[in-house]
Amino acid sequence: MSLNLTQLIEQGVAGKRVLVRSDLNVPLEGTTITDDGRIRASVPTIKTLADAGAKVVVVAHLGRPKGEPDPAYSLAPVATRLGELLGAEVAFATDTVGDSARSVVDGLGDGQVALLENVRFNAGETSKDDIERATFAAELAALADAFVSDGFGVVHRKQASVYDVAKILPSAQGDLVATEIEVLKRLTETPERPYVVVLGGSKVSDKLGVIDNLLGKADKLLIGGGMVFTFLKAQGYEVGQSLLEEDQILTVLGYLERAEEIGVEILLPTDIVVADSFGDEASARVVPANAIPAESLGLDIGPESAQTYAAALEGAKTVFWNGPMGVFEQAAFAEGTRAVAQALTTVDGLSVVGGGDSAAAIRQLGFSDDQFGHISTGGGASLEYLEGKTLPGVAVLDETTVVGGLG
Repeated sequence: MSLNLTQLIEQGVAGKRVLVRSDLNVPLEGTTITDDGRIRASVPTIKTLADAGAKVVVVAHLGRPKGEPDPAYSLAPVATRLGELLGAEVAFATDTVGDSARSVVDGLGDGQVALLENVRFNAGETSKDDIERATFAAELAALADAFVSDGFGVVHRKQASVYDVAKILPSAQGDLVATEIEVLKRLTETPERPYVVVLGGSKVSDKLGVIDNLLGKADKLLIGGGMVFTFLKAQGYEVGQSLLEEDQILTVLGYLERAEEIGVEILLPTDIVVADSFGDEASARVVPANAIPAESLGLDIGPESAQTYAAALEGAKTVFWNGPMGVFEQAAFAEGTRAVAQALTTVDGLSVVGGGDSAAAIRQLGFSDDQFGHISTGGGASLEYLEGKTLPGVAVLDETTVVGGLG
């Protein structure tokens, strides 16, 4: 059993350097943060450590740079926003483990916070070579006395700042990660019924493991987004120019048959919002789901389906939602997602919004985080957990202990 944050603090963190792996991978337009949800979710663990007198060294990534510095992916704007949320200046190192990082960490006083530049500016962070990754991890570990894993969005990755550092330093699970795991256990081990799962997003292949694992646990599965067209095709319907994964048709057909055998209801849209082109100028119209014109592409579930899905969520005691119902970024194709989100706000039980796209959708559509039971910060990590996979960044914490304090 891994240590939690409280247990680590009891070992004595005042005056100690604590390396915190946070998930600060936020969307940027230039240097403007368009959704600071992940930063806000990271604040409690960082503040708890700072209040306990630790010298907090935060590491994180942003985007997918190619293992070298790229100004477009700098965490500098994040450092500014993190400082605003903490109500205290956050020192920013302009490199990951170089002169700036060492100088900034050496300059920290008790209770102060620093953020290192994007860890993915170093090729060792994401390297598949164990030695290269471990070498970078050792450089990160040299900056600290203990490690706290609090970036749930990356715990499914075997990366230097997530996995290898935990094998070097005394380590603990941050409160954000602990909360995420607790919620996911409720979804997979002890869900209160009725239990409804809503799956959307573009590709059915991204959700196959979840469907497979939850078919025997959920009472209903509601399918939307681009992935729905593979289901409709499996039923023999024309899907026009809509997103389609031909290679998954037989798999999807198998799920439909299995669901019928075990008495799990899979709901598919009965109407679709289509257009003949994709973009702001597209002319949207509603057609039956079994009569999509050959020249059109489906971009949202229709109003009848949205009403049906909302009704299916009434009375649910547990709901997990991952993936928007349509191209919510455009007003003409956002109503399906809005209807599902609105229905989730009335759930008398546990409602979980999983995945960056779903979280972005509810905020863009005007909902607040506190209208939902839990908003997960890690879409990929949530899905892999729900598939029954082991998360390396969580499992490795069970292998480390703090004995006799931090020295």
